[in-house]
Amino acid sequence: MLRLGPLAAAGRLLPAGPRLEPPRPAGGRVSFLRCWPPRLPGPVGDGRPLSQQVRAAANSAGGSGGRGLALKTPKGTRDHPPAHVALRDHLLAAVVACFKRHGAAAIDTPVLELRETLMGKYGEDTKLIYELQDQGGELLALRYDLTVPFARYLAMNKITNMKRYHVAKVYRRDNPATTRGRYREFYQCDFDIAGQCDPMIPDAECLKIVHEILSDLQLGDFLIKVNDRRILNGVFAICGVPESKFITTCSTVDKLDKVPWEEVKSEMVGEKGLSPEAADYIGEYVQLHGGLDLIERLLQDPKLSQNKLAKEGLGDMKLLFEYLTLFGITGQISFDLSLARGLDYYTGVIFEAVLLQQENDHVEEPVSVGSVAGGGRYDGLVGMFDPKGRKVPCVGVSIGIERIFSILEQRVKASGEKVRTTETQVLVATPQKHLLAARLKLISELWDAGIKAEMLYKKDPKLLKQLQYCEDTGIPLAAIVGEQELTDGVVKLRDVARREEVDIPREKLVDEIRRRLEP
Repeated sequence: MLRLGPLAAAGRLLPAGPRLEPPRPAGGRVSFLRCWPPRLPGPVGDGRPLSQQVRAAANSAGGSGGRGLALKTPKGTRDHPPAHVALRDHLLAAVVACFKRHGAAAIDTPVLELRETLMGKYGEDTKLIYELQDQGGELLALRYDLTVPFARYLAMNKITNMKRYHVAKVYRRDNPATTRGRYREFYQCDFDIAGQCDPMIPDAECLKIVHEILSDLQLGDFLIKVNDRRILNGVFAICGVPESKFITTCSTVDKLDKVPWEEVKSEMVGEKGLSPEAADYIGEYVQLHGGLDLIERLLQDPKLSQNKLAKEGLGDMKLLFEYLTLFGITGQISFDLSLARGLDYYTGVIFEAVLLQQENDHVEEPVSVGSVAGGGRYDGLVGMFDPKGRKVPCVGVSIGIERIFSILEQRVKASGEKVRTTETQVLVATPQKHLLAARLKLISELWDAGIKAEMLYKKDPKLLKQLQYCEDTGIPLAAIVGEQELTDGVVKLRDVARREEVDIPREKLVDEIRRRLEP
């Protein structure tokens, strides 16, 4: 039995027809060869095969082959041309090199997760999860981040100790802001340490990794804000916030880096149901920021120091700053009580890196991209997936690679710098006609020796055109073989940038190319 649903043809929908019952012969068996292709009955069908009707609809909508269709990527996504991919690969290589330097192993997980795996882990951002229709009995969703899938992976495989990194795309049904590097499909680069460790040692290493990456990429001045969920919960408790409203209040405080305190207070009172007095009391704390001196001051606070959670958080924060001092990075660290990180699964230290000022002399206005890294401790997340509730303490960081990429992209565009999109080292060229066989033989020798080589796909290309291709694409060397070179058993090796040529014996060509390409 066949059912034709709505068919999108060049932006026009053909309404579904009634059920089509294939003719049944006397024996009761269906002959699909005789009933396909079906004819559409009623106002939709005109006796022609379905494919012909679809093509006709496309033509009437704007020309043959559907040329009237608007060709674009979905909202919040984009194509990446070769220059973008080359720049992004360079960026990812720098990040991954740092992760490997700290001893992490790579894993990969499916882009699809069970819907129940993701729900209830992201606070108010749960509404941004892309849910999929029932597929074969499973309710699925596209992954929102790489942290929850990692926790599921640990629980499913009963792993209690691991240092891993993961670079992959995630998906959020957010309002995109492409000029700020915010998309619905984007890469995340995560580094996490799972397992029982002494307090704040792995947490300090995560902050050191953020500092190393942002310093290596030379993005300009940056600040890494740190806080602790236990301190925030302690503040909420002494300010009279019911424990049932801790997470929602946390999500509101998390907006302080985007909107003024008055708007945050208005949301606390109007939407979250807090009293104006409680909101004002919270405001006295969450607008504080500093370093060890602020930690010491809060440890002496008559009310906050009496709260068990806050006292534990402040003690660990003091220890964290001692380790960060040993790493020599406290100049870029700020203890900031406004930092909340709205995700439900954080249980301890949280942090976020922001660029302070975009150093770019070529652009009139700085590129504003928001935070470029974030993370924290999530000791209870793995236990949510374990049948027996066994917890595996974890701490990790995620690098906002797309936002960093938007900065580098703007810089390259403003400077007019040309990005190489290939890694070709040598172009094999010929100066005369009828030498295709010589080119093919030489390029095969170079490929077999591991040399990255190209040639033009013409039998008799002009030498000037071949050399111009080298200059246009940034190929550093050209290996030229003509009739005289074949007779003498040499290859003319040309330095494209210097426009200098020298004859190299054929048997020594590979060694000479390698010598010239040494860094």
